[in-house]
Amino acid sequence: MMLAVEGLTVRYGALAAVADVDLSVADGEVLALLGPSGCGKSTLLRAVAGLEPVAAGAVRWDDTDLADVPVHKRGFGLVFQDGQLFPHRDVAGNVAFGLRMQRMANRAERVAELLELVGLAGYEKRKVTELSGGEAQRVALARALAPRPRLLLLDEPLSALDRALREQLAMDLAGLLRVAGATALVVTHDHDEAFTLADRVAVMRAGRIVQADPPQEVWRRPVDEDTARFLGCGLFLPATVTDGTVTCDLGSADLPWAPDGDVTLGLRPNALRLTGNGISGKLLRSVHRRDHVRLQVRLDDTDQVVDAVAAIAETPGDRVHLRLDPDGLAVLGRDAGQGE
Repeated sequence: MMLAVEGLTVRYGALAAVADVDLSVADGEVLALLGPSGCGKSTLLRAVAGLEPVAAGAVRWDDTDLADVPVHKRGFGLVFQDGQLFPHRDVAGNVAFGLRMQRMANRAERVAELLELVGLAGYEKRKVTELSGGEAQRVALARALAPRPRLLLLDEPLSALDRALREQLAMDLAGLLRVAGATALVVTHDHDEAFTLADRVAVMRAGRIVQADPPQEVWRRPVDEDTARFLGCGLFLPATVTDGTVTCDLGSADLPWAPDGDVTLGLRPNALRLTGNGISGKLLRSVHRRDHVRLQVRLDDTDQVVDAVAAIAETPGDRVHLRLDPDGLAVLGRDAGQGE
């Protein structure tokens, strides 16, 4: 059982919102479509659902072309950003709505089973207008899972929630999808969310898929500089990898997963950390973040200003020392330049 998208193009007039996309989702796999706003990821998901007309290409399920199959007969479950719950129905009524196309004698048992799955056991009679944002999205997920869809489509399901709740619900959702054995296509612009949820991440840019790999591979080895920038890299340096050690002008670090040879090294803000030794510079700024302090440092003997992180604030004007942290590094091939 597999979803296959082949050469899919969706146009709005002269604009190709999705351009010649090939993509597959295997049985039981969770695939995240990751990209900035306007890249075409939601349009692609809606085309898979049958909600957008296709200009070229095909959407297939198990080799069956779905071009003439209406939305409600595709066997797909949909969860949108706002949940789209029915305010006149209680929680049980909203979940049971997902079973409206099925003849089932034990609907109440199935509703209770799903609410247990999403962590809302006992909420059957609760009004949906009394739910928190996270609870409402759990109900929307339970409703989508109710008829046991062969594919679950989630369009920015957590983006309306505050950051802390979004992070918690992403971890919960990842577990729920695995327990349910769901095959899912998830649209998100948040790379933390994508890497938490997905078995594989497909990065979109300007209507095209530019990379589709396991999360760790996308994070460590982005396909090009544009992808690396989207994933947080702000500085790029020529470097050499020898026997798992990368060396550049800012020092060296152990990268046992990196191939030997000349590479371009991408540095995220946490790629340089405060230490007792290492490259030195003058601290220009020290800004508190939620779980760390962000530093800006002008390196000695150069006008180059770099970002770094520390556990505690330092005083601007102080002399500091920085070292490379492997967790903040990405490796691109030397020939990887700007994306298409």
